[in-house]
Amino acid sequence: MNLQDQVAIITGSTRGIGYSLARQLAANGTGVIINSRKEADVSKVVEEINDLGGRAVGLASPVNEPHTGEELVHLAVERFGKVTILINNAGNTQDRMAYKMSDDEFQSVISVHVNGTFYCTRAFIQQVIKQETGGQILNMTSTAGLTGTIGQLNYSAAKSAINGMTWTLAKELERHHIKVNAVAPAALTSMTEPHINRARKKAAEQGMELPTYWEVGSTDDVARFVTTLFTQPQFSKSGEIFGVNGDKLVRWQPSVPEEMELADFINS
Repeated sequence: MNLQDQVAIITGSTRGIGYSLARQLAANGTGVIINSRKEADVSKVVEEINDLGGRAVGLASPVNEPHTGEELVHLAVERFGKVTILINNAGNTQDRMAYKMSDDEFQSVISVHVNGTFYCTRAFIQQVIKQETGGQILNMTSTAGLTGTIGQLNYSAAKSAINGMTWTLAKELERHHIKVNAVAPAALTSMTEPHINRARKKAAEQGMELPTYWEVGSTDDVARFVTTLFTQPQFSKSGEIFGVNGDKLVRWQPSVPEEMELADFINS
């Protein structure tokens, strides 16, 4: 894939990983559609990219509103003539132990991650099928959706849903030449930094080193990997989940069931 010929919608792209992705793709010639909830944040990033010689437009609108996906696609086609890449990056957290979690805290995270991904993906697919150009969908997931994380029932459930969406869409969209993959990044962002700081403080209080799983890469590391994923089609199939942490890469595979007789299980 030649990135100079591509047009990418990146949700949640005014900070963190989304921001790094927007800058990286724009630097490679991709037209980018910036998205966030706040108009001032969107305008700032659009202006920055255009000042650097890139091609960017933006839309300030929450992804968990059904119209946002349609408006993002319409903006891409109106300004650039097509859309070929969708990166579902927008997200939020409302961490709390399950027995203390409110309905709003649960639904807020599910709504942004799951509903937002669905609304944007549906609009994108409809347009790409109409264009007959093929395309790429990249979903931002998390190891929380693969292994579970204490205090993040809502987030783990949301990311698990996104994993299922990734695998299902990869099968559904193969005949339309739309590739669908996901990345579970480990990077220092405004969402992860509080957790890392708490872990660092706890380790210091106990006179211990920070556990290695809290050692994370940068958002630029993730952006560079995604660029590689898009530009080197032989690197991946469709329906894969990649764990990215600095210069380390993990390929997550769907779990393989272990078959046994019921009696053997009971007696084990």
